Amino acid sequence: MAIEVGTKAPDFSLKSQHGEAVSLSDFRGKKNVVLLFYPFAFTGVCTGELCALRDELPSFVNDDVQLLAVSNDSPFALRVFAEQEGLEYPLLSDFWPHGEASRAYGVFDEEKGCAVRGTFIIDDEGVVRWSVVNAIPEARDLNDYVKALEAL
Repeated sequence: MAIEVGTKAPDFSLKSQHGEAVSLSDFRGKKNVVLLFYPFAFTGVCTGELCALRDELPSFVNDDVQLLAVSNDSPFALRVFAEQEGLEYPLLSDFWPHGEASRAYGVFDEEKGCAVRGTFIIDDEGVVRWSVVNAIPEARDLNDYVKALEAL
């Protein structure tokens, strides 16, 4: 069960595709965060979603908003994926302890060993203001994220 809107977002510290530690709390008091969990790099639906975000990046990475995309892939795989697809925003590895952040947000599929498609809009005070969770094969509509951000 995914965490509910109105609750404090669980903090985490995960390695990016560049090996840098990124924490949700890094943005507290500074930016709203679009936190996007996806199953695996290099898969069709995930690649499509992440490239759509890349193509609309100014809406998701700017003075007010930071996009953080989290999968259960290793940081090394994420680096190759980011380079291949031209993804310049942080791709964070929830590889070890395996799925710890995904579990904290209630979007880890224990049977498949990966996150489902969960997206959380977190305000600059660290509170979840909007969320959507889709099954693994179901792509999300990034226009919904834009509307949710505009409502903050």
